[in-house]
Amino acid sequence: LREKEKTLRQRKKPKSSEKESAKEERINDIPIPERAPKYVLFQRFAKIFIGCLAAVTSGMMYALYLSAYHERKFWFSNRQELEREITFQGDSAIYYSYYKDMLKAPSFERGVYELTHNNKTVSLKTINAVQQMSLYPELIASVLYQATGSNEIIEPVYFYIGIVFGLQGIYVTALFVTSWLMSGTWLAGMLTVAWFIINRVDTTRIEYSIPLRENWALPYFACQVAALTGYLKSNLNTYGERFCYLLMSASTYTFMMMWEYSHYLLFLQAISLFLLDIFSLKQSDKVYEVYKIYVFSLFLGYLLQFENPALLVSPLLSLVAALMLAKCLQLNVKKGSFVAKIIKMINFYLVCTLTITLNIIMKMFVPHKENGHMLKFLEVKFGLNMTKNFTMNWLLCQESLQAPSQDFFLRLTQSSLLPFYILVLIICLLSMLQVIFRRINGKSLKETVTLEDGRIGERPEIIYHVIHTILLGSLAMVIEGLKYIWIPYVCMLAAFGVCSPELWMTLFKWLRLRTVHPILLALILSMAVPTIIGLSLWKEFFPRLMTELMELQEFYDPDTVELMTWIKRQAPVAAVFAGSPQLMGAIKLCTGWMVTSLPLYNDDDLLKRNENIYQIYSKRSAEDIYKILTSYKANYLIVEDAICNEVGTMRGCRVKDLLDIANGHMVCEEGDKLTYSKYGRFCHEVKINYSPYVNYFTRVYWNRSYFVYKINTVISFQS
Repeated sequence: LREKEKTLRQRKKPKSSEKESAKEERINDIPIPERAPKYVLFQRFAKIFIGCLAAVTSGMMYALYLSAYHERKFWFSNRQELEREITFQGDSAIYYSYYKDMLKAPSFERGVYELTHNNKTVSLKTINAVQQMSLYPELIASVLYQATGSNEIIEPVYFYIGIVFGLQGIYVTALFVTSWLMSGTWLAGMLTVAWFIINRVDTTRIEYSIPLRENWALPYFACQVAALTGYLKSNLNTYGERFCYLLMSASTYTFMMMWEYSHYLLFLQAISLFLLDIFSLKQSDKVYEVYKIYVFSLFLGYLLQFENPALLVSPLLSLVAALMLAKCLQLNVKKGSFVAKIIKMINFYLVCTLTITLNIIMKMFVPHKENGHMLKFLEVKFGLNMTKNFTMNWLLCQESLQAPSQDFFLRLTQSSLLPFYILVLIICLLSMLQVIFRRINGKSLKETVTLEDGRIGERPEIIYHVIHTILLGSLAMVIEGLKYIWIPYVCMLAAFGVCSPELWMTLFKWLRLRTVHPILLALILSMAVPTIIGLSLWKEFFPRLMTELMELQEFYDPDTVELMTWIKRQAPVAAVFAGSPQLMGAIKLCTGWMVTSLPLYNDDDLLKRNENIYQIYSKRSAEDIYKILTSYKANYLIVEDAICNEVGTMRGCRVKDLLDIANGHMVCEEGDKLTYSKYGRFCHEVKINYSPYVNYFTRVYWNRSYFVYKINTVISFQS
């Protein structure tokens, strides 16, 4: 028996050795690719290098284009300082005026203190301008201007607008990178930039108002979206994830500091990620890491924004807290149990209920005055309430707060953006629905989606962008001003779609194409279609862009220049001026004199002041107007002929019409009683110089556009 066992062992050993030798022979038979890895690495490096070069070049070219266009539009370099400052209109003038104040301050600390305890802007009011107006961009710009020694090289205004134009270049570069990450080709980035510039009337307001908060903030949001897109990708390595996470954290916090309404936009993003988490379990951990970034940014922003209560009562914090609580409930229940299945089914309802409940609780315990007028505006906007209030009706009449016009859709169609966006959106949305039905039926999703699969709706970053663009588009269909947030991502999504072989492959899978190899055709179309689009855009729109740069326009406003010059020469330093908020912003910037109101709409007291000062264009008595102005310690009144004799806008939206409706001097709806005023319109009557108007007001300066009246301190009540 022992001999047999030995022979059996000897027989087994050769078999194992034979298998090992066979494996070695197979390995030896496989040709070792010596040059292939180097060639692949070189190809990847060349692709990344060319793409990065194209992205950076696109951003720089766009920034240079904006600079050249601004110079041609305003003839900026040939203007005096006063004429340059007049080009900053409305709230833009206020932002730039504080940048000037920071440069004039003896030290940075003293400048910040004066802004946080500002009593030299609005009469009878001390404001924290940094918190109320989000002046962090101006603080950073002033520090950079002095720290880099730019005061010896460049004028402050050029440095300021140069930073904003540079940020716009970063904005375009971030959109380029996002489209590139989604499609895998930098050709999509080039098409994104082309559509963005051609449709710049609907993608940005940089041409009309440079210092707007959104022009400072949205570039950081674009960087955050680019980092989030890379972070959500399934095939990302560890170093790539860390880089995207760090970039996303930094850009989220910076975005929140730059714009007071940033948390609302992040709230929409959080909703998109929540729906992504429902549709795709693969990226659940990553989604909750993004939620942690939100919480960190909110609390750090709360501390550094002088304990801003608006961040604590924001819907973003309530939603993230609700999502965290819902996840804790799911983790504490055994997977696969009956209770776990029930919680999974009611997860959406649970999160919505918790969000609303937490937000109500936070508002009960955190004192705040934030955005009360916004809620009233939305009630009136959606027909839930009716009002005669001047401020609400004035906001409703603003073009940016109305529904988009037909011209908006016509412009997008002429540039071919809207048709391709709708095509890409429909294909991605149908593919997403297909994935959802597969999950409902219990089919598992693939860890990595290949080109042959034709399932573009399984990619988490695609799901996120589709949901996000639908949410933004829905809001933009109600309020046209939100198109400046939505359309850049329309450009990005449309460019990604036409350049993505996966999208074409998904379409061919549905069509069951057999005559031509679908993969080959998808690769051809992903190159041919964007090339044809690019050539057609180049032929039609490039000559227009060059013509705009060649035309020398001129911003000519001599009446405003004369008014500001008179104020600086004749008015006392302690004088307080009253007039329309837009003009008061220009006076604050150009002269530095104190005013009674500002063109800002995030403060209830300022809104009330604006409404009261606008009464100079209503049918009120001279005594009523005098009492209003003196209650704000005003010394001079400025009447604008353009508002007093306004005829351009549609009837019912002129300032004097809105005042008549608010004061009951005009029929607003059927059944309203018409109250006739025994007084004429004040802005007309005061120009005639008869009693009792001359008893209260003395005209001291006038030109074709402005009439300046000194408010008398001693009144003679002669008839």
